[in-house]
Amino acid sequence: MTSKEIINKTIAFVKETLDGAEGGHDWFHTERVYKNALLIAKNEPVDVFTVSLGALLHDIADSKFHNGDETIGPKIARELLFNLNVDSQVIEHVVHIIENISFKGGNEAQKFKSVELDVVQDADRLDAIGAIGIARCFNYGGFKNRELYNPDIKPNLNMSKEAYKTSNAPTINHFYEKLLLLKDKMNTKTGRKIASDRHAFMESYLTQFYKEWRGES
Repeated sequence: MTSKEIINKTIAFVKETLDGAEGGHDWFHTERVYKNALLIAKNEPVDVFTVSLGALLHDIADSKFHNGDETIGPKIARELLFNLNVDSQVIEHVVHIIENISFKGGNEAQKFKSVELDVVQDADRLDAIGAIGIARCFNYGGFKNRELYNPDIKPNLNMSKEAYKTSNAPTINHFYEKLLLLKDKMNTKTGRKIASDRHAFMESYLTQFYKEWRGES
């Protein structure tokens, strides 16, 4: 089976698996991350096949939709790629990407590093900021029935991984607890450039949000 055939079969599998998923973590999110990853990969010394599979499978079973279980996604990815006869070293690399891509509160050290992970991680983080990032943030907040904003509940920038995963804070807090931090956590030059523009858009959005919240013109 050629690399292209494996990619196409993986795409079909992800589309089917994520059918009906929450709007911020559905196939279209994966597709955007995949496109972002290919764009970034053009300027990085990476194995594009590994990057492609990592991007396509990075959210195949997001732990926040599986009672916090972080083992399901890697297991599904490993079984799929094994059945597609992907080289074992590539499978292990893709699994490591899935296991280490998540933000997890931003206070936990990564246990695995590679240029391919850097690319996929930047691609995923780019989809969490800017106009689409804002839309995804509020979509998930609505999914969890969270308040839009509560001036009495301040952002917590020192959450543990578990506290981050179980937080029910207002959606606006998430901008400060994650989204606005991502620009400075980008790994690649391309990622940093794109992130800078999207970061500025979020800052402008928040300025407008607070003006409207206060009833100002």
